[in-house]
Amino acid sequence: MASVSQRQVQKMLQKLSPQQIQMIKLLELPALQLEQRIKQEIEENPVLEEDTSEEKEEEQPPKEVSVEEYFAEDDTPRYKYQINNFSKDDDRRPVYISEGQSFRENLIQQLGYKHLSPRQQKLAEYLVGSLDDDGYLRRDLLSIADDLAFTQGIEVSEAELEETLHLIQQLEPAGVGARTLQECLLLQLDAQPEPSRIQQLAKKLLTNYFDEFTKKHYDKLMSRLGISAEEFREVVDEILRLSPKPGNLYTEGRNEMQPYVVPDFILDYQNGIFDLSLNSANVPDIKINRHYMEMIREMVNDQGKQTSEKGKEALQFVKNKIDSAKWFISAIKQRHDTLLRTMQAILNYQRDYFVEGDPSKLRPMILKDIADATSLDVSTISRVVNSKYVQTHFGIIPLKQLFSEAMQTDSGEEVSSYEIKQLLQECIDKEDKHKPLTDEVLMDMLNSKGYHIARRTVAKYREMLGIPVARLRKEI
Repeated sequence: MASVSQRQVQKMLQKLSPQQIQMIKLLELPALQLEQRIKQEIEENPVLEEDTSEEKEEEQPPKEVSVEEYFAEDDTPRYKYQINNFSKDDDRRPVYISEGQSFRENLIQQLGYKHLSPRQQKLAEYLVGSLDDDGYLRRDLLSIADDLAFTQGIEVSEAELEETLHLIQQLEPAGVGARTLQECLLLQLDAQPEPSRIQQLAKKLLTNYFDEFTKKHYDKLMSRLGISAEEFREVVDEILRLSPKPGNLYTEGRNEMQPYVVPDFILDYQNGIFDLSLNSANVPDIKINRHYMEMIREMVNDQGKQTSEKGKEALQFVKNKIDSAKWFISAIKQRHDTLLRTMQAILNYQRDYFVEGDPSKLRPMILKDIADATSLDVSTISRVVNSKYVQTHFGIIPLKQLFSEAMQTDSGEEVSSYEIKQLLQECIDKEDKHKPLTDEVLMDMLNSKGYHIARRTVAKYREMLGIPVARLRKEI
């Protein structure tokens, strides 16, 4: 008989504090969302206020106060927006923004007609804000529940979020809020008030045989549905009329209604000199409200007197708010410094590319290269790069586009995988769509051009370009 015993095992677990999680989230925010996050913090913390003064005054040190730590730092932001030294008044190239109302604003407007409770409205707006530009919810509900707990202080179950998501899925355009392509297409069919026989067959096909349909096993599907080739063609045509990206329907054909794209960095290039800065045009400067600083001074000076329980609570409340405000200001400073440090390293690494904007000048570069150059963690670089843009003299560029793996040609020259992806795209664009090129044929074509890569690498790059396999590219 096996014996049962108990023993203590000591394990070291690393758990992020709420402040560390907040710092990570600040780092991930692009310029437009940072502006909204700062304004939200100002609304929630009365100690914080926007600094609209032309000239920032130096904060005088407190007198006869026993809580010097609350005033040790200057209350002005002192953000280091620029790498180089120049005045904010210097002439600078304007920041270009693709502006207009995004489909998310339209969804929130529709929610206003649903008569939701304040809690439902807040959850629904958060889920709408989590949708991608195609209208999909790509994140799982458990992760969103964790985010709501950390950032909003709202405890919510997956079941409640699921119920709220169903409300969003009832909005226009049909299919919005889906988590998969299958769910997106079915939502659009469900939105039909009186579905025809063909639409009912399309729903049956997508519900029961979605995998077979995506793999184009048409003969098998006709047999299972028990329909003729002509009727099957009508079913396929019905499905093809549905939108795989409902988020794009709202802006289709209306250039003035495109979502915002605000660059996070401004990179000027004149006379052979680069001038790098953060885009601070719409990011408010913040500081600690002097009224609260004077209030806490008075409270501390009165500590020797008899203080009521309410007075102690008020003192603690103000202290906590000042702590929170000082941490937030410090976190914003750290975010700006980290972003500039990372972008400067990218600029140094890809200098030749930034001179002319020629993609062939892009050097192979991975996240670890920039992590090594900045002494930052790879995960930090990833968060800085994600969803960030730089405005250059040749256009607004997503930072992710600058990263690629290294490959070697026959001559031993090291080239970027970006270059190979371009060649791969060109080969597929020129193929006969009635006889599309297989990955093996594409591999042979690239090898003949001096790029020796394996078939699995061709498949990897093809998938990264969003190009399906040859069988699915075939046209009837």
